[in-house]
Amino acid sequence: MSEPPRTTPIAMSHSVPRSYTPSVAAQPSPARVAIACMVVLAVALGVGRFAFTPLLPLMLHGGALDLRGGGWLASANYAGYFVGALTCAALRIEPGRVVRAGLAATVVLTCAMGLVDAFWVWAAIRFAAGAVSAWTFVFASQWGLARLARRGAHAWGGLIYTGPGIGIVVTGLFAGLLARYGAAAGWIGFGVLCAVFAVPIWRTFADDGAARASSAKAGAAPAASGSADAHVPSEPRARAQGAWLVLLYGLPGFGYIITATFLPVIARHALPGSAWPDLFWPMFGAALIPGALLAARVPPAWDNRSLLAACYLLQAAGIALGIVFPNVAGFALGSILIGFPFTAITLFAMREARRLKGERAAGLMGYATAAYGLGQIVGPLVAAPLAARVGSFSPALWLAAGLLVAGAVGLAVLAIWSTGAAREKQSR
Repeated sequence: MSEPPRTTPIAMSHSVPRSYTPSVAAQPSPARVAIACMVVLAVALGVGRFAFTPLLPLMLHGGALDLRGGGWLASANYAGYFVGALTCAALRIEPGRVVRAGLAATVVLTCAMGLVDAFWVWAAIRFAAGAVSAWTFVFASQWGLARLARRGAHAWGGLIYTGPGIGIVVTGLFAGLLARYGAAAGWIGFGVLCAVFAVPIWRTFADDGAARASSAKAGAAPAASGSADAHVPSEPRARAQGAWLVLLYGLPGFGYIITATFLPVIARHALPGSAWPDLFWPMFGAALIPGALLAARVPPAWDNRSLLAACYLLQAAGIALGIVFPNVAGFALGSILIGFPFTAITLFAMREARRLKGERAAGLMGYATAAYGLGQIVGPLVAAPLAARVGSFSPALWLAAGLLVAGAVGLAVLAIWSTGAAREKQSR
């Protein structure tokens, strides 16, 4: 009675690989997928990119670096992130392999910052760390979202994007504990911490070509399953919508980075002698954790572009609060409003890329991430000279808020236009 019915001759064919059924059954659970990707983003972004923020004061205090040099190191990292994201489409490697290589590289590069004492070597390391973090982010997103889509476990996607927030909070607190030992010890400590986090999830990203091949038999179904829009656009229309997504996704990169880079300076000027300015960055990181979790609970049928527009408006409001109310309440609430939708923006943008490109979304994800990285490079380059000229960061911050509002309007128009076009196509 336990023998399965033999419905077709192919069911007993020896042409089916023996590893086929066990490979599919052995796929990690949605929870394991989401937690593994969360840890990857905490390591690659929370440490690989953002550990520099809490360690910079220690480097300045120890005399190893001046403020101008710190700015160049930050720019080197942003430039590396941009180049890494831009080259994602050219990488023809299994996502799991890229993720594992990214974890190992992050450990090595982070430790290396504490083992050398030469500015241009630091600059090269920070550039490489930026590229590695972009590759790891894009391919971890593709790997995780694809597996969650196959299981119909869309709600777990939010857990993935809490990783950067967790990394920011951990590095902020850990840097305080290491302050007495200096910046070099901090970098090495962060590298060891990355290794400790990477070991338990290492095997999760083992190659699973058989499972990928089996899911491909469903044709376009895997791509559609991760879609927040039942009407997948035609290829020409997908290209046009993808181009607009890339352009509009660059705006929050410009918007948030000005605040994230100069908030301590602005807050210290507004609140002299207060301990609060050092807490606004951890507030930012902590706020994005519930933001990502709540974003994942949004029904999949809701339009990603409309959700992105709402997130842009939240960040614009957070920036404006710090300008209009330059006090503890204004900066604190502003940091929360900027941080809350930070990774939700990433989640919705990556979902939209999968809606447009399905299993081939890594290229579009990379171009969108490159646009975001370009916004991060341009933001400080515009803000610093403008602030020096007028004696205030307010004009640059208003510019950032205005571009976020413009991006929200653009996304809303794009959503209305594409939805109307899809309905018109259906009615024919």
